[in-house]
Amino acid sequence: RNVQSMAPFFVSLISDSDHWLFVSSTGGLTAGRVSPETALFPYAPVDVIHENVSNTGCKTLLKVKRNGQDFKWDAFNKDFNHQYQITQNLYKNILGDKICFEEINHDLSLAFRYTWTTSDEFGFCRQCELQNLSEEDISVELIDGLQNVLPAGTPRFTQTVSSNLVDAYKWSELNQPSGLAMFTLYSGITDRAEPSESLKANTIFSLGFDSPKVLLCTAQLEKFWRNADISTELEKRGVRGAYLVNVEFVLAAKQSKKWQLVANVEQSQTQVSALIQSLSDQNKVSAALFDSISCGSDALARIMAASDGFQLTNEENVVVHHYANTLFNNLRGGVFDNQYTLSAKDFIATLQTFNVNVYNRHVKRLSQLPEQISLQDFSSAISSINDQQLERLAAEYLPITFGRRHGDPSRPWNQFEIKLKDDAGHRLLSYQGNWRDIFQNWEALTFSYPEFIECVIAKFVNASTIDGYNPYRITKGGIDWEVEEPDDPWSYIGYWGDHQIIYLLKMLELSKQFHPELLAQLLNKSIFSYANVPYRIKSFDDMLVNAKSTVTYDEASAERIAEKVEQIGADGKLILDKNGDVYQVNLLEKLLVPLLCKLGNLVVDGGIWLNAQRPEWNDANNALVGQGLSMVTLNYLRRYVCFFQDLIKDQTDTTELSYEVALWLKETAEVLQKLCPQLNGSPVSDTLRFDVLRDLGQAAWK
Repeated sequence: RNVQSMAPFFVSLISDSDHWLFVSSTGGLTAGRVSPETALFPYAPVDVIHENVSNTGCKTLLKVKRNGQDFKWDAFNKDFNHQYQITQNLYKNILGDKICFEEINHDLSLAFRYTWTTSDEFGFCRQCELQNLSEEDISVELIDGLQNVLPAGTPRFTQTVSSNLVDAYKWSELNQPSGLAMFTLYSGITDRAEPSESLKANTIFSLGFDSPKVLLCTAQLEKFWRNADISTELEKRGVRGAYLVNVEFVLAAKQSKKWQLVANVEQSQTQVSALIQSLSDQNKVSAALFDSISCGSDALARIMAASDGFQLTNEENVVVHHYANTLFNNLRGGVFDNQYTLSAKDFIATLQTFNVNVYNRHVKRLSQLPEQISLQDFSSAISSINDQQLERLAAEYLPITFGRRHGDPSRPWNQFEIKLKDDAGHRLLSYQGNWRDIFQNWEALTFSYPEFIECVIAKFVNASTIDGYNPYRITKGGIDWEVEEPDDPWSYIGYWGDHQIIYLLKMLELSKQFHPELLAQLLNKSIFSYANVPYRIKSFDDMLVNAKSTVTYDEASAERIAEKVEQIGADGKLILDKNGDVYQVNLLEKLLVPLLCKLGNLVVDGGIWLNAQRPEWNDANNALVGQGLSMVTLNYLRRYVCFFQDLIKDQTDTTELSYEVALWLKETAEVLQKLCPQLNGSPVSDTLRFDVLRDLGQAAWK
């Protein structure tokens, strides 16, 4: 309520499909589908969106005649409406897929509201309503619509840094019989001496008015205020596109007038032609639009219900808060596509992406699996093949959809892509996320899907390095790391190690809770791997020289890894043995390595030394920027050790460890055993503290 009295704030609109819409409480917005590269309105920083309400997005101008008097009202324009008593309210439904802006003009006894919704088939729908709150009939002349509409194919970078140049290429056309406007580039934006056609269009049409005048730019708005004649525009070039309808009507007392504007992006010539034909029957289009919006809401509700997003308590705010938490968790981490049913076809495609050698060995047999197979039957089928390389890849397979990398105009360094379908329109199983985000999301998700807990654990440990660190990003297609770009101030290398221990521990604890015996069975099973990130942690002595320069980028290693990826697939980013196969170890070793890594940075009486050059978001003031001592990690490490001790207390079998890890364990244990008698309750000297740090650090580096 009373948004006009609040400082501007930012809201996101959600759909079950690939829409993105970020809107300011002022009404300024950016929107599009899939990524910022395919935008309907310019993708700009949040402060610009707050301020751009007057020239980007919605525009509603009204001339009202009541009892022989004329009034002008520019809805949602605080600079224009000082003479009126105005109340603005903002509504968002619980599902999060509808947002309504309402402005009540108490002096004119009118309420105008518009609601943004989405449709997978039609794109974005803006549903408008003008309500006469008085007991008198009024006459209204209206201009309403959208402005600063981008043409399809606008390069985001060019729009950001050279928007005036982009304006020169803009070509807006109106198909007058249907009322459909097409926003295109006259050609691709390039300075090369070669043809560059632009063959797609962003489109807008309206429903609810009979034969309105349509404006394709804002040039005639001044005519509207001066009561001059306005004419339909069939074509505009070299100016920013708009879609504005101009109509006159009588609004009876206590009655409302409703209409809709529908916009979509990146439409092909075939799609535009089909839409023009369908608009010959606007009632049919309106019904199809309503059904599509309803189906989208239903699909979103089912996605959320499948991950326990709905609660029912006596406190509505608690219920809505839980739903919102679950919603954004799902958006960032994804959801399992079909409960515990897997697609054999998708697994085979994933296998080919990761390792063509393993794929070639087993594709014939795997192709005989049912297309839809239960997780239990899938696991049994993989085990019967008796190939540990295949078992490793199957053990970390996650049939996740709906997720996307988080990002919005308030975080310009984060790019997002909501790719839920492939080029043929088939549902796509995919995920991508920063390490520190995605495993947090999956922790909550697996509480709803406990049979996938061990798959997430496998994905976690398989992506960690042999010296105990983790890469930057996890995706359906493998791991990524950062490469420094000198001209980008946000670009830097280093390990994002924050939350590593607690994320892993939470997943282990969940496994123990739901499957008490399963972890023990995996301890000696060699189906886990090591990431081969081309970072090199400097020696302890070198770090003493400059404690803020601790990681180097190994260019030669990066080139070799790239060659391996070309040869075998994403598994080329893992440690390989002398035969070129992925080097595999057991779970016990994979659980030991992060423990040893953290102990290698133990400062007695202080904490765990953070020296991986990247922020540690879990510590003091929410940002230890790559240096400092972490008490959070130290305390979680103690909990991790207690869990580990309990896990292995009944183990009697001999366990194989890689030689380097066994040596690292032996030397670390010797340092700690030597330290224990000296911790007798008296203060720890600086000399002892440094000696222990040096000895542990040397053991970790060697």
